[in-house]
Amino acid sequence: MANTPKHRENLVRAAMRLFRRQGYASTGLQQILDESGAPKGSLYHYFPGGKEALGEAAVTLAGELIDDMLRRLAAEHAGDSKAFVRGYCRTMAGWMAESDFQSGCPIATTLLETVPQSPSMTRIGGEVFDSWGETITGVFVSDGLPKRRAREQAQFLVAAMEGALVLARVRRSKRPILDVAKFF
Repeated sequence: MANTPKHRENLVRAAMRLFRRQGYASTGLQQILDESGAPKGSLYHYFPGGKEALGEAAVTLAGELIDDMLRRLAAEHAGDSKAFVRGYCRTMAGWMAESDFQSGCPIATTLLETVPQSPSMTRIGGEVFDSWGETITGVFVSDGLPKRRAREQAQFLVAAMEGALVLARVRRSKRPILDVAKFF
């Protein structure tokens, strides 16, 4: 019984990695089970809604991990939005290189394949992007931008990063991600 919480965490992390690398539709439940090391019964115990429920948990976790990174960078670069953006770009470029350009955004691939057909994934995706936006907006506000303009800049940064991740993966280069910083 002591292993069951570990199985839930392992399932979510395995799903997050696989969805990021190969997409939601191309990832089977058996593959997630194999990579996680969890018994099949754990999957349906923790995720009675099946793959969609597991996908929701994976998007939520990935969103939280990125938001934690953004908050850390915001604290390190308080009042210096340019340094914050450079740090964000360097971090994302480093993650892409570490994956040998096999991984993309930890939530975009899943959301592109499930939204808007899944109302719950649509809601969760919106919440994740809103959370990232709030964190980034705070950075721009602390650097002197009016709230409305800071919100627009934050949305632009997230959109630019999403596109840069795709380009980096296609070109197998960190350059598209690092170039985003030049616009802030």
